[in-house]
Formats: sequence, C-alpha cells, structure tokens
Amino acid sequence: MNRLKKKDLLSLGFMMFSVFFGAGNLIFPPALGQAAGTNTLPAMLGFMTTGVGLPLLGIMAIALAGGEYVQLLKRRTFPWFATALLVILYLIIGPLFAMPRTGAVSFEIGIRPFVGAGDVTLPQVIYTALFFGASYYLSLNPNKLIDRVGKMLTPALLVVLVILFLRTFWSPMGAVLAPTGVYLESPYAQGFQDGYQTMDLLASIAIGALVTNAIHMRGITDRHAIGSACLISGLITVALMTAVYGSLAYIGATSASVLGQSENGGQILAGAVGIFFGASGNLLLAVIIGLACLTTCCGITSSAALFFNKLLKGRISYERLLLISILFSFAASNIGLTQIITLAVPFLVTIYPLVIVFVILSLFDHFIGWRKSIYQGAIFLTLIFSLIDSLHAAGLCPAALHELLSRTIPFYGIMMGWVCPAVIGALGGFCISLFQTAPASAKEAHTRA
Repeated sequence: MNRLKKKDLLSLGFMMFSVFFGAGNLIFPPALGQAAGTNTLPAMLGFMTTGVGLPLLGIMAIALAGGEYVQLLKRRTFPWFATALLVILYLIIGPLFAMPRTGAVSFEIGIRPFVGAGDVTLPQVIYTALFFGASYYLSLNPNKLIDRVGKMLTPALLVVLVILFLRTFWSPMGAVLAPTGVYLESPYAQGFQDGYQTMDLLASIAIGALVTNAIHMRGITDRHAIGSACLISGLITVALMTAVYGSLAYIGATSASVLGQSENGGQILAGAVGIFFGASGNLLLAVIIGLACLTTCCGITSSAALFFNKLLKGRISYERLLLISILFSFAASNIGLTQIITLAVPFLVTIYPLVIVFVILSLFDHFIGWRKSIYQGAIFLTLIFSLIDSLHAAGLCPAALHELLSRTIPFYGIMMGWVCPAVIGALGGFCISLFQTAPASAKEAHTRA
C-alpha cells in the first residue's frame, strides 16, 4: 500500500491543526474582534490571509516538493544559507521562543487566576515543570506522536472550544461596537499585519517535516503520495483554523460593550468564560489554554529535535536533544512572557520575509527550473531590507536611514519594505539566467517532460 486511508488523512489534519493552533492563535483573534468591532469581517479576512493563507501556501509548497522541502531550499539557494536559515527558524519556533511561550502563556492565562495575587514564582515553576514534563513524554517517541496528538489531545481541545463557541453564539455577551484605532480606516491591512503574530508560516516548514516523517512511518514512500497527503491534511487544517478563528473573533467583537477595551485577548477570553460559566469559567479556560499550548509544544519540540539530530548526523541522540530543548524551554518560560517576546521580535522580523519569498517562489519552481539565480536575487535583496527592519525593531536603526527609507521605499512604513526589493531581485536573477547555460541534467529533464 502506498496511499493513506481517509481516517489517517483526517488524523494527520487534526495533528497539523493541533500543532498550528497554540496560545497566540487563541489570543489574537478575540483582541482583533474587540478592536475592529463592526469592521471585524474585513479585518479577519486580512488576518486569515496571513494566519491561514500563508501557512496553506507553505503546506502546498511542501506538497509540490514531495515533502523534500529542505533539500529544495539547499538546491535553490546556497547550502550554508539554507542551513543557517533553518537553524534560526528551528531555534525561534523551538527552544528560544515558541516553546517557552507555550509554558508561560498557559500559566499566565489558564493557571494564574487560581493562585491569587501573591508571589507566583513557586506555582509557576511547579506548573511549567509538569507542562514540559508532559511535552517531553508525548514527544519522546515520534512513532506514536501522530496517534497521541492527532487522536487524543486534538479532539479534547475541539470539544472544549465547541462548548464555548456554542454558548457564545446562543447568547452573545453584548452588541458589536464601532471599530477603534487603525481598524477604523484600514481594517484589512491591520488584520493582515496581525496575522504575522501567529508565526504559522514559519511553523509550516517544521510541521511539514513532522507530517512527512509521520507519513513515512506509516509505510508511504512515493514522493507524489507524500505530497498529496500533505496537501489534503493541510486543507483539513485550514478549514478547522478558519472556523475557530472566526468564532474567536466573534467572541471579541461582542465583548467590548460588556468588558470594555481589554489589554489582550487572554483577558477577553477570561472575561467571556467567566460571564458564560461563572465559577467554572476559569477552569474551562485553563483546559483550553493548557491543551492548545501542550499540543503546540509537542509538535515543535519533536520537529526541532529531529532537525538538529539530522543536522548533527546523529552525534547527539534525538532523546538527548529533546531533553536539552525541554530543559532550556522550562528555564526560559520562567523569566517572563514579555521578555521572551521582546527578545524574539528582531529575529522574527528578519526571518519571516525570507520564508515568505522562498515559499512563493517555490510554488512556481516547475517554471523557474534550473534558474536558481531568481531565488538568490530575491532572497539577497529581501535579506538586506529585513535586516534593516530588524535593526529598527531593536531600536538600533539610524534615524536618518529610517526616514530616508520611509520616503523612498514602498510599504516600508508598515514593515514590508522588502516586498519591492524582492520583486526586483527576482527579476534581476531572471536576467542573469539569460546569460547562463542550463545544466545538462536540466536539459535532459526538459526533454523527458
């Protein structure tokens, strides 16, 4: 057999959803809905463009590459660049940022209301120890990860979310108010920017590798079958994420008249479940947050450990790498959520545009063919401007340079100054390829096609 059964595809889709859908995914849509008010629909369309659309493009790219996305990145750029990019990516979505955030957020929103206003150091240490201990157990055996995450944790998470959503739709908290801030004039553009905060496009590369590994472990080896399974399970994931995002945004949109303007989506959810379920509301929220963060942590922990095990050619075992990541994340999660986010922003600003550009180009790889100069030109210019954005985010960019680029580079003011340079780089790379000779292997492949 070289094809997955429907139930296995469904299980893969659930697993991908559970890994994608973490703490940030719960927090951002309600905050958007509350701020956007009557403009929630266009704002959510923008949010879903980047929070759902781009991850789907990432999954499609992996599918078209037959699951061999890392190899494609190395062939189309430079081996050293691909390795550096992937190392930074896995560190960001792994022990440096995403993994510690899952523990910190799940404690702050789900557990802290139960421990009062005193010193929370000891309860936080105890909780995060249990949290990362569970993540270690679930990720210890990647052969069983799809069964444990896809078949056990995700259905439980979805049941809890459905209960909250049904209660919200049956009896909304209040009226939907007028939009505020940027959502008043440009709701779609602001929602588009908000979608970056999920980091799901970055995670799609790691998740794609995880899913590909899970498919291999089911006995599927055909390249096209692997790609098809990635695509189908990705569509299942997108459908689930769209439904959940829309429901969470609706909760936020109907909350402003009752809760007022909250500082973050976590407060909105806490207030909503408290109103709907009384004393049991905080417990329900703790279950939602705990499951969402745990499933996300399981996926990214396993993916990061598998990547570094392969990168180091097995010199450090998967189990030891897993333990190192867990211990580091446990320590980092206790230094504070704000500090984690602040340190990660410059790295995210640098790497996100690079991944976007490569994913989009890889969708057209069949047409680009051997002309890797297109990739190299686009990524080179993207890197320059993403580094400038990174310096600006870190407060290190000279004011004169920032002012100059704001006046001369389109979209620079909204942290997307890399868009036009990426297009120019791709066109420049194509022009360079006109003066190059196609490799013999490329000519033979074209003849066979």
